[in-house]
Amino acid sequence: MAHEQTIDAEPDKLARDRESVRKRFFAKAKRVAVHLPFAEDLIAAYYCAFDRKTPRHVQVSLIGALAYFILPFDFVPDLLPVLGFTDDAAVLATALRLVTSHIQPDHRDAARTAIERIKSGDTPADASAD
Repeated sequence: MAHEQTIDAEPDKLARDRESVRKRFFAKAKRVAVHLPFAEDLIAAYYCAFDRKTPRHVQVSLIGALAYFILPFDFVPDLLPVLGFTDDAAVLATALRLVTSHIQPDHRDAARTAIERIKSGDTPADASAD
């Protein structure tokens, strides 16, 4: 029973802890995100979530979705080929549909640059806190 409470509390805690999401996001992105078909959307959502010009309610929605992506447990384990990230993609797609007008071209440009840097073995500039 205590284990269930810990699992239920982790997404909420991560969504409130912006700095933890920021640090843990690029660690997971380096390992898996750049290989996903929705990598650019995922990383653009990250840049939008941490952009000071993004409205607070949009930041909260996106940080919640990003927190779900970095959680060590999932409804569908990420280790399963192909199916493992379907739940992450669904959560992200839902969040993006709600806030898509706030994801700006500069967020997408930053995402493409980050993906290129990760693929070349560099660390994206915003990932220095990893």
